[in-house]
Amino acid sequence: MSGSRPPKFPVALDRVAPVTKAARETLRPQRPVHEAARDALRRTTPSGLGLDSAGVRARMVARLRTEGLRHEAVLAALAAVPRHHFVDSALISQAYEDTALPIGLGQTISKPSVVGRMIELLHDAPAARARGGLGRVLEIGTGCGYQAALLSHMATQVVSLERLKPLHDKARELLAPLRRHNLRLVYGDGRTGHAPNAPYDSIIAAAGGDDLPAAWLEQLAVGGRLVAPMKSADGRGQVLMVVDRTEGGYTRHVHEAVHFVPLKSGVA
Repeated sequence: MSGSRPPKFPVALDRVAPVTKAARETLRPQRPVHEAARDALRRTTPSGLGLDSAGVRARMVARLRTEGLRHEAVLAALAAVPRHHFVDSALISQAYEDTALPIGLGQTISKPSVVGRMIELLHDAPAARARGGLGRVLEIGTGCGYQAALLSHMATQVVSLERLKPLHDKARELLAPLRRHNLRLVYGDGRTGHAPNAPYDSIIAAAGGDDLPAAWLEQLAVGGRLVAPMKSADGRGQVLMVVDRTEGGYTRHVHEAVHFVPLKSGVA
């Protein structure tokens, strides 16, 4: 539905959420790729770091907790999923730092703090709190598959879309050993969503545009919540936009500033 006008919906007054210590600066889940690539050239594959140890992930989670991440299900998923499994071997020593790292094709694996914050916002939806989980999830932008793996620990089903075929194939390869049977990867245009499995209780996007595609709003279930980066009203950058669908329409709330890759149409 690229280019279609989003449906009209009543909009609540934008409300800026309190900014935590971790969000005082713009959240940059995709740091400039040239910086990450430069770091990669300086590093060699480490050995004997014990990255498979639960203790390594636990220390990362402890740091994120001190920075303000509070939802226990999100923290538990971060502690369970081996982030180093999704990171290039030349950068593996940075796998559990709160930094974005390149995954190829000008894309990066997002910072754990940003991933955790966005999933926490999904959990804060009244319907998610009532059912104790994210329900049926649509993820826009699979990337290397790390966020999809996290979501699969908190959802009944995850459908994850990726428009770049090499990344879709890479994510399929990386996720296969984890045997997340409630996770389905789809190669397709993220702007159109994935109607065959709609409606979704939760929708999360890893790319931002000038608007929210009409397909996303239409495929969001009543009682569902969407979290996505979107161009700010002043046009100076991106913010996290949270949209809730109710029986009466849609309401939206603006959260902290972020910096994601542009949302694009089509497949490649």
